[in-house]
Amino acid sequence: MPTVSEFYGIHIIMRYNEKHGPHFHAEYAGEKAQISILNGQMLSGKLRGRAYRLILEWIALHRDELMENWERARRHEELKWIEGLE
Repeated sequence: MPTVSEFYGIHIIMRYNEKHGPHFHAEYAGEKAQISILNGQMLSGKLRGRAYRLILEWIALHRDELMENWERARRHEELKWIEGLE
């Protein structure tokens, strides 16, 4: 599973053969969730409040890059690294 970003201990991962809409997987401190790129909704799993708020901030800054990676993943192309929060 390709990691496309990391920040504050949060790992952002995209899988290739997904049947759901545009989303990514986030992992933090043993918790995992699937999060919609379109609206930031947590589709499944669980993340602590602070980690989820940071992810929502990150999505707002990088939505276009996330969608580009989603399309690349659908075509089975190499994904691009996306800068994390500083």
